[in-house]
Amino acid sequence: MFLFLLLLLSSPSSIFSRTATAQQINSNVSLGSFLTPTNNSYWPSHSGHFAFGFYPNGEGFAIGIWFAKSQQKTITWTANRDDPPLPKDVILILSSDGRLILQREHGQQIPFANTSQPASSASMLDSGEELVSSISNTNHTTGRFRLKMQRDGELAMYPTQYAAGDDSLYWNTATYTAGDNVSLNLDTDGKLYLLNATGFNIRTLNDGQTVFGNPIYRLTIDADGLFRLYSYNLDQNGTWLVAYQDSENKCLPKGLCGLNSYCIPLDQNTKCTCPLGFDFINPGQENLGCKRKSSVDDCVSTNYTILELESITWESDSDSVVRSSNKTECRDECLRDCNCEAALFDNQECKKQKLPLRFGRTNNDGETMVTLIKISNGEMGGKERPREMPNTNDSSIMIPKNNKSGLQIGILVAGATSSTFGLIILAISVALIFKHRVSIFKVLSNKANGEFVEDFNLRSFTYEELEKATNGFNERLGRGAFGTVFKGALMNGKVIAVKRLDKVASEGELEFQNEMRSIGRTQHRNLVRLLGYCHEKSNILLVYEYMSNGSLANFLFKSETKPSWKERVQIALDIARGIHYLHEECETQIIHCDINPNNILMDEHQRARISDFGLAKLLMPNQSRTLTGVRGTRGYVSPEWYKNQPITVKADVYSFGIMFLEIICCRRSVSMDVPDDEAILAEWVYSCFKANELLKLFSAEEVAEEVDEQALQRMVCIGLWCIQEEPSLRPSMRKVILMLEGTIEIPFPPSPASFSSVV
Repeated sequence: MFLFLLLLLSSPSSIFSRTATAQQINSNVSLGSFLTPTNNSYWPSHSGHFAFGFYPNGEGFAIGIWFAKSQQKTITWTANRDDPPLPKDVILILSSDGRLILQREHGQQIPFANTSQPASSASMLDSGEELVSSISNTNHTTGRFRLKMQRDGELAMYPTQYAAGDDSLYWNTATYTAGDNVSLNLDTDGKLYLLNATGFNIRTLNDGQTVFGNPIYRLTIDADGLFRLYSYNLDQNGTWLVAYQDSENKCLPKGLCGLNSYCIPLDQNTKCTCPLGFDFINPGQENLGCKRKSSVDDCVSTNYTILELESITWESDSDSVVRSSNKTECRDECLRDCNCEAALFDNQECKKQKLPLRFGRTNNDGETMVTLIKISNGEMGGKERPREMPNTNDSSIMIPKNNKSGLQIGILVAGATSSTFGLIILAISVALIFKHRVSIFKVLSNKANGEFVEDFNLRSFTYEELEKATNGFNERLGRGAFGTVFKGALMNGKVIAVKRLDKVASEGELEFQNEMRSIGRTQHRNLVRLLGYCHEKSNILLVYEYMSNGSLANFLFKSETKPSWKERVQIALDIARGIHYLHEECETQIIHCDINPNNILMDEHQRARISDFGLAKLLMPNQSRTLTGVRGTRGYVSPEWYKNQPITVKADVYSFGIMFLEIICCRRSVSMDVPDDEAILAEWVYSCFKANELLKLFSAEEVAEEVDEQALQRMVCIGLWCIQEEPSLRPSMRKVILMLEGTIEIPFPPSPASFSSVV
């Protein structure tokens, strides 16, 4: 078995494919040639796209191959990657007798490559390599993950510290019946697929993409364990863009977090967390795992308490499996067994475990596993944790037991000290990324008709082009707060949505370009992508990717079949992640100001994506759907708009809360077709919540089929916290995501007194 594009030198992290044509360079290296770390010399490949030489590594240098066209070195291979850095006085020589050697300042020579016979010349190739991840983007020593083509024809990924096997596998192509000589192929259009020995395509991983400009593709297994395909346009001095990745679940790779810890996905990163009763082995390196605060060394069950973790999955290696009808029986079994330190209850099976637990991660895919961990009563302190709204700046996360239902919802995810440290490191990392992005973003003139704006691929269209693409603005898709939307198609067949804006505040060309630059840099899977724009005198139009499944409003209120409970929660998560990105992860913070179901669009995979973000500040001050000076849509506008208070991101949280209740109940926030006491949804929901009658919100068919009252109570609590009249009481969108994922305490909310006065 083999990977299709192997280099002569092994153990890399990238495969390349290119469509680019370039001036050919004499890449042959003659005998006697040499390289040094300090003179920026290198040996180029035939196309000039790649370079071989020294690059800075820690306090010294390493020898490797990098992509030579981008401003920042993209390292694709490192020689002897696990060796210590080389000093600056070393020289790499292709000697006169055909040997590749390292020579120190005092003449000491060390063979760099073992060859069976002397070479007559050397040459840099343009081919790729088999894949092993690096530790990080800057540390290219052997990382924690590898991609392996197995003898049975299956391409699979494993953590490097474990032997390849079903218990450590976390991603595969399910082609295990294909046999020998399966190859992984990367085409010039970015299409990635597997061929068997006869050349038959047995699995397509992605469909490729429409090629613009002069692209090159890089396939990697990144330091986070995910398998990604990147594209780079050689015609522009831009950056690498993700064209494909194997999973949206950032906690999918096994081994991201060490023993006894579990992975929580954040929007752009992951966090390793210890259960209650455990501390990080090394708070400075949370991925190393967790250890008990105290041992479980006696057999008196009254000395111990069982901590219950929901929505967390672990890899079970237990042979001690007991049939249990419920988790209470499983808990009692573990308390009675001196050898049981934890138990995994799933599908009426109780798997008793000895520590450590491994490969832990949060799971929202419908799995029902409950983790039961034995901890000493001394660690609990004999006190119940107070029920209080999590502080916005407090990163401690837990799911407590629900006192009303007696059902567990409790996890202490992290101590404040280690969490704060992790968040500081994360903030520094994000700041550095943003600084890098700022340094590389350059904008072409809007007069470059038909060209893509550098780095964020915004295209400047003429009005005539868009008039032709929309057939004279013939097919209207809808009317929003900012203008009218029309369906169209570009010359290459790509379907687009064209929004013709009302009069905007940025009358000047430069001001408008700056706004487009800000919006164009936003790229997130839960945002509708802006493709381009037109600004010709009074004609101001924006070009978006087309969303084939219409708006969330149609999906919720006009569809013949209502979305399932699982679909509703996923839609809410999609929207929350998109808003969180706008609030906290954009280069410039964006407050949407008009979150409502009409501005949420559904893509072909029924993923919710936010539209019209960043456009509020383009409107003239008197352009509003409600009152002068108020931005937003009636029924979703937060109270502070009406009180002339400063508008912050919490205004979006309020709008999200109103819409979230609509998603849960599949009805509009205000309805005249129901009894008077049910007309205002938020008021009715709180009334049902206070009376412990939440199932009244659903039809008998929904209750009978799938609505879980405990899950419903959690969701309602989230919505009611979001619509609190006082902005400081509303959670951040980061907190909302953690609540939705089930990894944060949700205390009972007070009455959101404002809603009846502002709808």
